[in-house]
Amino acid sequence: MTAVIAALPRDGRLLFLTRFTRLVAYGALSVVLVLYLTTLGLGPSQIGLLLTLTLVGDTLVSLWLTTRADRFGRRRTLIIGAALMAAAGLTFALTTNFVFLVIAGMVGVISPSGNEVGPFLPIEQAALAQVVPTDLRTELFAWYTLAGALATAIGSLSAGVVSQTRPYRAVLLLYAVLGIVLAIGFTALSPTVEQAAPERSAFLGLGPSRRIVLRLAGLFALDSFAGGFVVQSFAAYWFYLRFGANPATLGAIFFGANLLAGLSALLAARLAARFGLVRTMVFTHLPSNVLLILVPLMPTLALATLVLFMRFSISQMDVPTRQSYLMAVVRPEERSAAGGVTGVARTIGAAVAPVFAGLLFAQPALINVPFFVAGTLKIVYDVLLYRGFARLSSS
Repeated sequence: MTAVIAALPRDGRLLFLTRFTRLVAYGALSVVLVLYLTTLGLGPSQIGLLLTLTLVGDTLVSLWLTTRADRFGRRRTLIIGAALMAAAGLTFALTTNFVFLVIAGMVGVISPSGNEVGPFLPIEQAALAQVVPTDLRTELFAWYTLAGALATAIGSLSAGVVSQTRPYRAVLLLYAVLGIVLAIGFTALSPTVEQAAPERSAFLGLGPSRRIVLRLAGLFALDSFAGGFVVQSFAAYWFYLRFGANPATLGAIFFGANLLAGLSALLAARLAARFGLVRTMVFTHLPSNVLLILVPLMPTLALATLVLFMRFSISQMDVPTRQSYLMAVVRPEERSAAGGVTGVARTIGAAVAPVFAGLLFAQPALINVPFFVAGTLKIVYDVLLYRGFARLSSS
């Protein structure tokens, strides 16, 4: 850790802070979003459709912004994303009209899963990758993942506490305020975070790296489609339906889960140094997906929470290794675009699933099925990733 922190300039530390701020907002929103929408009179099918359209909108906005970020300016693009986040949170807090909610969700930046959406992650990753030595990149992304997981955990816990004494709308207003704070933070970035764009424009901002990026994007889309069945909002809703867990309990559960996920990222960097990035991604992800399938088979809240914690303790080890691998196999001037394209692929995959998950949650007898579908598809993703990329080395 000392070497990584010492290697980070002021901009790098600021990017850690902006990620922390953003993930606090995402974590808080994900715990109460579905519960909040039910108080507005929306049914599970409508909520699933809304979440899907929200993620579709995030996809289009992210693709447009990230593939142009190096031409338009990374700092400027990040500020725009933060403004869209604040606007979406404010609109969700102030309207009950389904059409307005759809518009705000599609145009703005809303995270129903607690995970990254919008243009932020790929641009921040590209900036961080160019400010530290190559041999520290995976460890840097491990700490970056930990910062995000800790922030998501704090956000989840705070949502549970706030919702005990105030309406769910207060969490939406907090989300909007943190979007404003985020925009202010991005204005403090220096020109050092910028990267000169290629002289000639290319499709999706990609040149020689296009083929491998598109292959990875397809696999990442499958992984996210699977995960979309159990986004944190729906997972929280499942605990509510199955065991009657209240918001405070839900906040505590997902605080612990996200904290474990973040801590596991630190071990991922050490495993990757020994076994390689792709092997670490696959061999830590596979058992976590088996545990995901086991969650709904648990008869009590305590056991279900325990299995969920076990799953989260290894499920995110693939995140810093995946990020480091992507940054390693593309040229520096393609990193924002590569991160944007693969990030959009993940968002597209995640956007489709909530419609089906909503239909399943609308049937009391089928509320466990999303866990089975998600775990099975994620195992398929792991097998395909290993077969396609285990022999491809990166530096």
